[in-house]
Amino acid sequence: MIGLSPDRLDAIAVVGAHCDDIAIGMGGTLLTLARAHPGLSVHALVLTGAGTPRQAEEAAALEAFAPGARLELTVLDLPDGRTPAHWGEVKSGLRAFRETAADVDAVFAPRRDDAHQDHRLLAELVPTEFRDHLTLRYEIPKWETDTPTPDVLHPLTDEIAREKTALLHAHYPSQESRDWFDDDVFLGLARLRGMQCRTRYAEGFGVDKMILRLHGSAE
Repeated sequence: MIGLSPDRLDAIAVVGAHCDDIAIGMGGTLLTLARAHPGLSVHALVLTGAGTPRQAEEAAALEAFAPGARLELTVLDLPDGRTPAHWGEVKSGLRAFRETAADVDAVFAPRRDDAHQDHRLLAELVPTEFRDHLTLRYEIPKWETDTPTPDVLHPLTDEIAREKTALLHAHYPSQESRDWFDDDVFLGLARLRGMQCRTRYAEGFGVDKMILRLHGSAE
């Protein structure tokens, strides 16, 4: 299987509609990146949860999922489940965020075809602000049957996959009562993605557009 391995990442942007989206969708990848690239800058934006206990959960969680990284987290106070009715505020919040994270090497965001309306709106607006960035789309398991076919697979070690699930339980106690918030869901999806790239566990991503140069740098 053909793969590409970047030599160095200095800064990434991660965006989510809700506190826990980023950790669920790409927590293993974030752990891997932070440890493989010491001093990594992580710019994070979450649309909902400001001023609630979920903001504190998210701050502590992202610190744990990005050990040693320089983390800058912005949490907005848009209403959960109703962000499409606040299109202008989402657009303005994303623009303000992009101005602080214009030089990132990659952007991680929800998928355009995500069944949740908050995820989907954010996904649609990300490329209107991050127009020249590599954008990788993480997947979030949910009740709706919107499980995608990922274009990019990032292998996870067994230790990282299990650390991800442990950190999810440790840092998001507000979600423990939900029937989908369990190890079978998180590890089951990671096992499926791992099988698809001949490893034990992996996380899957979609990609909007990527330039491939096989002849060296462009003049």
